[in-house]
Amino acid sequence: MSENRLFLGVENSATGRAWRDRLDERGSARALAIAQRHDLPELLARILAGRNVEADAVDAFLDPTIKRSMPDPFVLTAMREAAARIADAVTRSESVAIFGDYDVDGATSAALLRRFLEQVGARVVVYIPDRQREGYGPNAPALLKLKHDGAAVVVTVDCGATAHAPLEAAAEAGLDVVVIDHHVGEPSLPRACAVINPNRIDESNGLGNLAAVGVAFLLAVALNRELRRAGWYKTRPEPDLLSSLDLVALGTVCDVVPLTGLNRALVAQGLKVMQARGNIGLAALSDAAGLAERLDAYHVGFILGPRVNAGGRVGQSDLGVRLLSTSDPVEARSLAAELDRLNGERREIEARVLDQAIEQAERGDKRAPLIFVSGADWHQGVIGIVASRLKERFNRPAMVASISAGVVKGSGRSLPGVAMGPMVIAARQAGLLINGGGHAMAAGFTAEESKLGAFRDFLASRIRDSLGDVEPVPELGIDGALSVNAATPALAGILEKLAPFGTGNSEPRFALPNLRILRADVAGESHLRLILGEGAGTARLKGIAFRALESPLGPALLKGQGQGFHLAGHLRANNWQGREEVQLVIDDAAPAHN
Repeated sequence: MSENRLFLGVENSATGRAWRDRLDERGSARALAIAQRHDLPELLARILAGRNVEADAVDAFLDPTIKRSMPDPFVLTAMREAAARIADAVTRSESVAIFGDYDVDGATSAALLRRFLEQVGARVVVYIPDRQREGYGPNAPALLKLKHDGAAVVVTVDCGATAHAPLEAAAEAGLDVVVIDHHVGEPSLPRACAVINPNRIDESNGLGNLAAVGVAFLLAVALNRELRRAGWYKTRPEPDLLSSLDLVALGTVCDVVPLTGLNRALVAQGLKVMQARGNIGLAALSDAAGLAERLDAYHVGFILGPRVNAGGRVGQSDLGVRLLSTSDPVEARSLAAELDRLNGERREIEARVLDQAIEQAERGDKRAPLIFVSGADWHQGVIGIVASRLKERFNRPAMVASISAGVVKGSGRSLPGVAMGPMVIAARQAGLLINGGGHAMAAGFTAEESKLGAFRDFLASRIRDSLGDVEPVPELGIDGALSVNAATPALAGILEKLAPFGTGNSEPRFALPNLRILRADVAGESHLRLILGEGAGTARLKGIAFRALESPLGPALLKGQGQGFHLAGHLRANNWQGREEVQLVIDDAAPAHN
């Protein structure tokens, strides 16, 4: 995007960002071809081109279906071995244990496989480690206990790709382990019956963007085929695999993987399944959160997801998977209420840690290539969220660590172009960490406190090499310009064709030039509600700026009442007292110098 031209000439907005046109000259030519070939409105074609959608891929993008996007699950290395071993366990009535992670991706993966295996008559137990006591991923004591309790096979989900020592201990004890993961792999694989990971070093299937729940869904499809081949369904009904797409959508959105290709189809169709409220746990959670409207990726990622996560962050780690896999309405309502309560507690803890982290970061070296902060006994359940907030605030990769009894556990979030996960793996291989790994954009680690400074310097050096001498300039991508009169419910309806929105398919953002702020009022603790006008005309548009008072945007809008601004944001449909309206969700502003 940095090679594209400035939009409306804004190079330093209220939030310190340069506004960039998402389209370069080649993109403009592609937009014209899309509009002509598919008879689409110019604005829609422009947005598609800005997301690198080619003319021959438009139909698949606008109508993402499982049938069109679904690969043969056996293209994944070791999938045949995994499906065969688990199918044997099912047909022999062996106990299968699912060892999951405590985040949404792990909870949805575990719930999906638990529901499927129970539907086909398997004996299933689920184990989710405690974040504080056991940390992330498989550990030998837990695996050996599962073996002692009768498990013949353990399936790890959203973890296990780098768990060499624990899986070695399991193998020595005679426990068969199947790894289902998507985190960055290493050249050497852990000892297991099968390691299914689209990000294995030796994989070349193009499925590396899948969340763990997407990989788990492919495993269920492969296992279903294996059981069908074995004649398992001659005396019992075959499960409806598509009914689990609501879980796939939830985990995929919340793990912030790109919503392109197969992921786009999984989420688009999964949201439709979610609307039917077939999963009583998800339905109960929607009710607890007060969601009455049609669910979209925003509700999934920012309302439902944090509540599922809350158990693993500040409560009991298995609450999420229990909610998502229960068939008892009474239990579902109880679990949903508890997760809703824990989410409020999580927000309070997060706010306290964030304040301390910001204060520490602002005292640090302003020229350092990353934000690296730590605190004694900072709650491990919120450090990842705090790292994300610091990354957004300072526009630098951020690592947040909690120190307790000489041991440090940390979580980091990165910027495009800085692959943090591989850096953390390299630090572990260099002997600086006890454990660590992750994705390009997120990573976690465990270290001895005495090595924390060396690890920080190691990361800083690697990040400096990735970024070079150029200070990253925060940018805001703009899809086009709109007038107030063009911001209509009809346009909002057209834009809905591009949903679901998320990483890799951001919600269209428009610049509305030369608007006057006719009114600005504080709403809640940090939001602003605005009435916007255009010139001397009577056209009016409602606007809202979420959390604006937590950044320079809020004060700029409040002080600018009556003045002219270029505003950037998203259009959202709004039904108010039976009237269909739209409002502008404001991301940024810049003075309009006329």
